[in-house]
Amino acid sequence: MSVEVLDGATIVDFVEEEEAFNVSIRDRFARLDADHDGLLSLAELLKELQSLRVIETHFGVDVETDPRELARVHELLFVQFDHDSNGKVDLEEFKSETKRMMLAIASGMGFLPVQMVLEEGGLLKIAVERESTKLAA
Repeated sequence: MSVEVLDGATIVDFVEEEEAFNVSIRDRFARLDADHDGLLSLAELLKELQSLRVIETHFGVDVETDPRELARVHELLFVQFDHDSNGKVDLEEFKSETKRMMLAIASGMGFLPVQMVLEEGGLLKIAVERESTKLAA
């Protein structure tokens, strides 16, 4: 993990750079698809959902969370990805929902730079690295 400075424009630019975004999504999907069947089950997507730490922290401080409540939140997030409600998430569903979530993050951040702790290999970290590469060129 590292502390990075980013803003909504960095995220929007990454999502709109279709080729780079699609490559990153395919790579992420392939890492999550443990049984290599081209579909993500709740169990496979759970690692990604857990990394979001939706309700486990409060201003960066871990808080006690009822495991049943957390499991329910993860199930509801999975439903957001599973557009056709077949109990599995295909690559297009994963890409579409990830794009929607990233654009929502960008919208919420606005265009003023903020510091964030980002996970190595995470999509936000990739967006920052791409932006840095563009600025250096």
